Amino acid sequence: MTRERQADLPDTEIETDEEDTLPLPPVADLGEAAPGALKAGIGVIAGFAKHLPNRPGVYRMFDRAGEVLYVGKAKNLKNRVSAYARGMAHTNAVARMIAETANMEFVTTGSETEALLLESNLIKQLRPRYNVLLRDDKSFPYILLSGDHEAPQIAKHRGSRQRKGDYYGPFASVWAVKRTIDALQKAFLLRSCTDSFYENRTRPCLLFQIKRCSGPCTGEISIPDYQALAGQARDFLAGRSSDVKKTLSARMQAAAEELEFEKAARYRDRLAALSAVQAGQDINTRDVEEADVFAIDEQAGQFCIEIFFFRNHQNWGNRALFPRADRSLTPAEVLASVISQFYDDKPPPRLVLISHPVEDMELIGQALSARAGRKVEIAHPRRGERADLVAHAVKNAREALSRKLADNAGQQSLLSALGTAFGMARPPRRVEVYDNSHIMGTNAVGAMIVAGKDGFMKSHYRTFNISTDTIAGDDFGMMREVLHRRFARLAKDNVPVADAPLPDDVTGPEGLPMPAPPPPPDDGSFPSRPDLVIVDGGKGQFEAARKIMAERGAGDIPLVAIAKGADRNAMRETFHMAGREPFKLPPRDPALYFIQRLRDEAHRFAIGTHRAKRKRDTMKNPLDEIPGIGPTRKRALLLHFGTIKAIQRAKLEDLMRTPGVNAATAKAVHDYFHDA
Repeated sequence: MTRERQADLPDTEIETDEEDTLPLPPVADLGEAAPGALKAGIGVIAGFAKHLPNRPGVYRMFDRAGEVLYVGKAKNLKNRVSAYARGMAHTNAVARMIAETANMEFVTTGSETEALLLESNLIKQLRPRYNVLLRDDKSFPYILLSGDHEAPQIAKHRGSRQRKGDYYGPFASVWAVKRTIDALQKAFLLRSCTDSFYENRTRPCLLFQIKRCSGPCTGEISIPDYQALAGQARDFLAGRSSDVKKTLSARMQAAAEELEFEKAARYRDRLAALSAVQAGQDINTRDVEEADVFAIDEQAGQFCIEIFFFRNHQNWGNRALFPRADRSLTPAEVLASVISQFYDDKPPPRLVLISHPVEDMELIGQALSARAGRKVEIAHPRRGERADLVAHAVKNAREALSRKLADNAGQQSLLSALGTAFGMARPPRRVEVYDNSHIMGTNAVGAMIVAGKDGFMKSHYRTFNISTDTIAGDDFGMMREVLHRRFARLAKDNVPVADAPLPDDVTGPEGLPMPAPPPPPDDGSFPSRPDLVIVDGGKGQFEAARKIMAERGAGDIPLVAIAKGADRNAMRETFHMAGREPFKLPPRDPALYFIQRLRDEAHRFAIGTHRAKRKRDTMKNPLDEIPGIGPTRKRALLLHFGTIKAIQRAKLEDLMRTPGVNAATAKAVHDYFHDA
């Protein structure tokens, strides 16, 4: 692939082919984009289009601040970009995008398939404002059967697949993975312990006693026999379940004929466990062995995509995704973009079933085949079992989106009540709540939780480790540090700061009150800057928070402090705001219940983070603080001496005799524990 970047090119006339242009409405109908800005954007794009090749590739549009607006792919870069340069657009959103464009970047590729793969990668990395974006950033769980140990381990896995072994999935939930692993342990007696636990066993653990592990760690089973069990598990997870069950059934019959009834009973229990794995799944398939089913539904300008995972003729669960997409896009366009992005970090199955035929169905299939290294079929079934699976997924998508819209309506009414209670001109879109947690100043942490129209936005939660410079137990100092770091980062990220609100006594012409500022544009994205900040505390916390926010250019953001009631009881909270005397809300006010939920969530998050930090410090190994001591040498020292106390008491000569520990490391350990 080759990369091209051009800038500040003069306006020019563009020659285009009808095949790759966009039949769009004229410039006069471009709606919200200002004519001057639109003309400037068209000029920028036209300058780039003049020098583009007639080759496939990927283009990126940037605004004046250097932020990526849009990432797109094209079979012919010159034709596609020239369509934008003609000053036409499908929708007002595209018109705004053209008007905001100040620069472009291009990457030419060898084929349209390569362009599609690159486009999906860039969208997930850059998250442009005008692209369809997957807002669910949680990774899917897999089952891992490790391949880097003589006795393979079965375990749940998330994230990048760096460890050697076989991965089976994805599963829709951790619960489905745990249930399957439990059944597989009963069926194949595989270990789930970590390698370090395995290597330090001197007698079998409880899992061996309850017949959930065959005990390879202490030689209860030979390594070749254990590896044979692991091979059976691989066969079962890979789809050869009937062969595995036939083998176990034959062994059970043979054991029974030889009057080895206890052995036959063990095979019977293993067969029952395998049947539980298969029977425990809903909507099992007859003819579809391995497939993902994508179904999309649209209501009120929002989209929901329901995905069902089928492996080994079993339903491994489903997941609902709610992508961010412009309302003018068709369900097929949104579906195509989501499928391209979804498999960016996970292997596609052999078959992908979709509820709507997409324009680039064949191209997406080629891209997924190139990524998987084998043929991947994308199909829009019309009849048979495949069509039934898609219909079931469509029904679930419709129900999931209906539930979400109902929840959003309720959440929006709560936000409206919150804005009314605090005298805001409009309901807040992003609410940030702050709390601190510590014990006598130790392990102090600050926590920020975020709420919006979709409820608690947990991907936006943040924790702050309080520095040792803050005086232990100084709650005001902790609040100042947390807010300073939060809003300093906001300013660093160039999030625009709105003008400070006018005082209440400022009037406009003829003595009329000044109108409220216009609401920010709602492009469907969740804002980075809060519309309301809530801190847990009284007047002291309020003053500390207000001062630091004003210093960081966030003094225009409404700030509220919540002081607990006289007896620390709910419903008696006192609120502190600028320009108002301390006040309370009516006991049955819905806004009060919502504020209590926000405060309790912040408190829960802060307490949980503090406890996790305290636990890490409690379990901290002194060897971790010695330079040059990594996991291997730490394991060697513990295996040789047994305990940390024995290492502390050891002489230098004894440390030097430890296998795997050289003289320099032994001296470093000795000096760490014995220097005054």
